[in-house]
Amino acid sequence: MGNVRNILQKKGHSVHSVTPTTTVYHALELMVEQNVGALLVLENEKFVGIFTERDYARKVVLRGRASRETQVKEIMSEHPLVVTPDTTVEECMNLMTNKFIRHLPVMEQEQLVGLVSIGDIVKYIIEEQKFIIENLEHYITGH
Repeated sequence: MGNVRNILQKKGHSVHSVTPTTTVYHALELMVEQNVGALLVLENEKFVGIFTERDYARKVVLRGRASRETQVKEIMSEHPLVVTPDTTVEECMNLMTNKFIRHLPVMEQEQLVGLVSIGDIVKYIIEEQKFIIENLEHYITGH
């Protein structure tokens, strides 16, 4: 099975981010515009946390807070689990399943180099299995 580096080579290394002082409302607008479920939180280009749809639902909506007045730093997940480009796809899948998370920031030598989602992991596994099946069919049929 492949690793995070393989996923980032296809997907790219760009990430969507906000600062800790961005309002939750503005962060949500960006999430809708970019069609993503999470934003990385960067302060002076340093990774300090992640803001997800779950953070919004659990820490704003259910607590009666106002998204236009709440800053991302008040509800973001600080110190989230991270992976490296050498982390295997299987390890990512296990982390996401066991910890009930959908996004893993990718760090290399203390630098943020990307983000992988559960969708990226599933897509990679499906493509890999399709490739294996096609090769087995060719081997069996001799074509």
